[in-house]
Amino acid sequence: MAYPTNMLQAKKNWKFLPPPNTEAIAKLQEELKTTKNPYFLSLMVSRGILTFDQAKHFMVPSLEDLPDPFLMQDMDIAVERLALALENGEKILIYGDYDVDGTTSVALVYGYLTEILGADADYYIPDRYSEGYGVSQAGIQYAYDNEYSLIISLDCGIKAHERVEWCNEMGIDFIICDHHLPEETIPKAIAVLDPKRKDCAYPFKELTGCGVGFKLLCAFAQANDLDMDPIFERLDLLACSIAADMVPITGENRILAYHGLVQLGSNPSPGLSYLLQKANKKAPIQITDIVFSISPIINAAGRMEHAHGAVKLLLASDLIEAQMLAEAVIQQNLERRVVEKEIVSQALSLFDTNTFLQNAKSTVLFQAGWHKGVVGIVASKIQEFYFRPTIILTESHGQIVGSARSVKGFDIHAALEKCADLLAQFGGHTHAAGLHLKPENLQAFIERFESLVQMGLPSGELKAELTIDLQVPLEAMTLSFYDQLLSRLSPYGPGNMMPNFLSGPIYLTKAPFIMKEEHLKLHVSSSPSGSSWESVGFGIRKDFYEGLLHAYEKQLAFQMVYHVEINEFRGDRNLQLRILDISEI
Repeated sequence: MAYPTNMLQAKKNWKFLPPPNTEAIAKLQEELKTTKNPYFLSLMVSRGILTFDQAKHFMVPSLEDLPDPFLMQDMDIAVERLALALENGEKILIYGDYDVDGTTSVALVYGYLTEILGADADYYIPDRYSEGYGVSQAGIQYAYDNEYSLIISLDCGIKAHERVEWCNEMGIDFIICDHHLPEETIPKAIAVLDPKRKDCAYPFKELTGCGVGFKLLCAFAQANDLDMDPIFERLDLLACSIAADMVPITGENRILAYHGLVQLGSNPSPGLSYLLQKANKKAPIQITDIVFSISPIINAAGRMEHAHGAVKLLLASDLIEAQMLAEAVIQQNLERRVVEKEIVSQALSLFDTNTFLQNAKSTVLFQAGWHKGVVGIVASKIQEFYFRPTIILTESHGQIVGSARSVKGFDIHAALEKCADLLAQFGGHTHAAGLHLKPENLQAFIERFESLVQMGLPSGELKAELTIDLQVPLEAMTLSFYDQLLSRLSPYGPGNMMPNFLSGPIYLTKAPFIMKEEHLKLHVSSSPSGSSWESVGFGIRKDFYEGLLHAYEKQLAFQMVYHVEINEFRGDRNLQLRILDISEI
């Protein structure tokens, strides 16, 4: 029986991964000998895991497999300069960014240098609003006024040519620890640690800023025959940076994330421990727990006030201190959520009343009063809502500033380069960027950006792409399948995404239900009266409700894309399907 038009139409373009080689699956099964589950073996082969040794390194990552930190260009110079500073009792300033990667970097390096090595050190985080991103003039002046002779920058500095030159003139040495793409030339610092340097032979290029700082500490400990445990005990901080910065969780990052998550579940720092308790998160901790329960709170400090609050929380020495510091940052996050929700609502209203936007292929929205600290989040949400290149702008110090988010197939940084004559400043990468422009250039910028999007994207309706790993029967999704097999593919993230499954035909055993006015809850089965699986779709709201209600009343089948997770409530663990998309058959 046909469905009423559009009642259960998929919201995304479904893309099936190529089926894995059957001979490779058979060979892997023979080598592993521990499982014959065809779905698990298919997932392994699809991830390039073809042998027992590859499976072992993937499922049980070892810290012994970390690359030698001295393979990084300038590492020997950085270690030698740090040793000299410690030997002479020099004042060291640890300079970091105000996001999760920056604040965890500072907490990691500053904490180790002061607590383990007894360094005379302090840290500096620029103010997002008065100083902006990167190494600021105010930060360098602070170092000079307070007689610091060595600055170590973390998660920033790779483009700080003028600031480093200024330090050189004032007699302040500079060690840069960054992971962003350098320009053709690098700053003339005493040492520049960045695996993305063209002349850097370090084998893994996708470290976070915190990861580069971690490698500096490892190199120093290695050169001085120091115990590595005090560094490894801080891997919970590094796991947070990896999760928040959305770097590939492959290679070295997989090893670091794996052990960092173990640390988070067993013996986290007091600050992170308190945040996990507040979110009711228990071991095993997942990357998603960081992304949704920790990162927004740490980020909120720098968005709403100053990131020093986040660093203090990450450095808290006990749970009592952590609780006091955390509550202030948690309150800032609550304020951020209120402000963000209000701006998203205003942005959607602007779209609804603007015929140019409705007929355009890009979204550029400006309101002078929008909070600068949340425009990036708002841009992401509006981009997800309409699925097109999106820029959200506000006013700051007489300029228009904002954040840009793109869609697959459109290089938003390249587009901004073609608008450079209209911009005062911009930076970023293919999918996300920041920009500044003068108010008088706004309309010209909107028009040119739209023309670039029109030329750069295909005609017709744009849809997000949803990758499907395997088509499976619902009966394959069991708690033992998750616990014994599927969970061993984690930690998930870019480069190793949580597998998405397609099942169908499936039926509803209960009427669809909308939770909190925006989330969909279903009970699905392979037959109208069979055993059911609880399924939830967060943010899906009423998109499918009428079609699903019709399907329930008429006992009609449909198909669903989902991934599998565990729902724990009052001590009970149950398998839960996270709905990603739905379609008629």
